[in-house]
Amino acid sequence: MIDGKFVSLAPLALALVVCGCGPSNKEQLAADYCPQPFQVQDAQTLTRFAPGSGRDPRDVMFEAGLLNSSAACSLGKQQMNVNLVIQIAVTPGPAVGKGVTSVPYFVRVLDGTGRIVQGQEFNADFDLGPSSGRRGSKEELSLTLPFEKPAEAASYRIAVGLKPTPDELEYNRRNAGR
Repeated sequence: MIDGKFVSLAPLALALVVCGCGPSNKEQLAADYCPQPFQVQDAQTLTRFAPGSGRDPRDVMFEAGLLNSSAACSLGKQQMNVNLVIQIAVTPGPAVGKGVTSVPYFVRVLDGTGRIVQGQEFNADFDLGPSSGRRGSKEELSLTLPFEKPAEAASYRIAVGLKPTPDELEYNRRNAGR
């Protein structure tokens, strides 16, 4: 037989357990104001050609693409700590040499006015060769964004992209939508 006292306390106990499982106020603020990255339109792909003037498919060393980017945040004392994850894929072309292939990419933090307040360039390294298949990498970076009030962190924007040379950028623009 079940004692009536315990039955009447069961909903209260369940409510206390459920309330304890949710995010804290600090975690909720971090989630609400966490700046999500966006991919720069002309910097989502990169086709690197072998040195020289050839620009047909036989001259492609590799083709790279920015697959995804995401951010998770936590609040510190007057700062937003951002864990940024960028996924990059690369496919070797006929002109690839054997060895490490570096795919350049960038991260820029913009304030509410669009001014770049932080920025850095990186390389994702891939071990490629003529018989390699498509490879992927998951690049993880940590950013610290200062603020006076947590809501100010929401004005930050994070731009990510591959870093083409001027010729590669022109190639991207000419071949967009193919």
